[in-house]
Amino acid sequence: MDRDNDYSALRAILDRAYDFAATGKGHQRHGQSGLPWIAQRHVQIGREVGTGFAIGQAVKKSLEAGGMDKDAAVRELLGAITYLASAVYLLEEK
Repeated sequence: MDRDNDYSALRAILDRAYDFAATGKGHQRHGQSGLPWIAQRHVQIGREVGTGFAIGQAVKKSLEAGGMDKDAAVRELLGAITYLASAVYLLEEK
């Protein structure tokens, strides 16, 4: 079995989350400072208070997505993925 084909749907979603953070609404909200992703406020807060911040933001976004129309819910969940990615980054940074 070709691993890339087996996981291509996951890869497409993760790529969309990256695009959301790097060029979409996530960038508009957090990237305007010109700072790299690992130096933006959401990661800096995590350095101060721990990964619970990012995980909590992901939970909040996930719960809010349940009451939205499909397109808005997808955007919210892509944002949640990026918050979880910052939690992974912080865990591995230590």
